[in-house]
Amino acid sequence: MKDFETAREIVHDAFITLWEKRATVDADRPVKSYLTTIIFNRCQNHLRDNRKFSTDLLAIENLLEHSVSIQTDFLVEKELSVAIQAAIDELPEKCREIFLLSRYESLKYHEIAERLNLSQKTVEAQMSKALQHMRLKLTEYIPILVFIAIDSKW
Repeated sequence: MKDFETAREIVHDAFITLWEKRATVDADRPVKSYLTTIIFNRCQNHLRDNRKFSTDLLAIENLLEHSVSIQTDFLVEKELSVAIQAAIDELPEKCREIFLLSRYESLKYHEIAERLNLSQKTVEAQMSKALQHMRLKLTEYIPILVFIAIDSKW
């Protein structure tokens, strides 16, 4: 930003947004990554909204940006999907089965325990192991996931 007051306002808005979304933010993750993503997107929006061009050029540019945005979103979604699947595939067999039943079939721990003839404590331990593995393998994608989560609530 070339204007100090605009930059200050964007940062201020980012802190307000973070505060409003505090219930959905993972407290174990650094706040810096959340703020960086919010501020980056707000700066991009500000720059886009305050350009000084003719309306014809803006209309053409917006069409191009939208097209690139759709392609970028698709690529990011595809990359994220591949990364998630790779992380799931790395889980040990029983751990993977429990994770998939929980996350993709929305079964509760006691339902998984009954279905697989395991104790609920075993299911809880395996889910903890699976979630820790997923967090570790998908760390670089957390800002994207946070942005998607915040963006979908707007």
